[in-house]
Amino acid sequence: MNTEVSTERRKKGPYVVIECPEKIPCDPCVDACPNEAISIPGSIIELPEIDYDKCTGCLVCIPRCPGLAIFVVDETPKDHSIIYIPYEMLPRPKKGDTAKGLDREGKERCEVEIIKVIDAKKFDRCAIVGFSVPRDLAQEIKAIKLRE
Repeated sequence: MNTEVSTERRKKGPYVVIECPEKIPCDPCVDACPNEAISIPGSIIELPEIDYDKCTGCLVCIPRCPGLAIFVVDETPKDHSIIYIPYEMLPRPKKGDTAKGLDREGKERCEVEIIKVIDAKKFDRCAIVGFSVPRDLAQEIKAIKLRE
């Protein structure tokens, strides 16, 4: 799986991160990408690869992934990073809300602020939530836990 993003590319703006957990016949992300940045080499059961020279971090692929395995990371803000994730739960967070940032294992790692919520109606009934995280956790945070 191609998840390694060069330092040079990280400085250019948002980029996609795909973390497919296993090889299964799946390719909606390939069809979703308007820039043809995502491909699956060989057979449909292979893991997607990303051409970071073509990826603009446009968010379109996020809600198309049935496995909720696609994120977009933007490390260009000066004092934090922004992560965009698929979000299918209710209630939806609102801009300005705070939440706990969770790592891959569900461990609480930091406080995050919701900076953007894109309505589910625009993207296959799956909302996209953008939140700010400390820069050093940009590759670690993969989910959020809203306050009760």
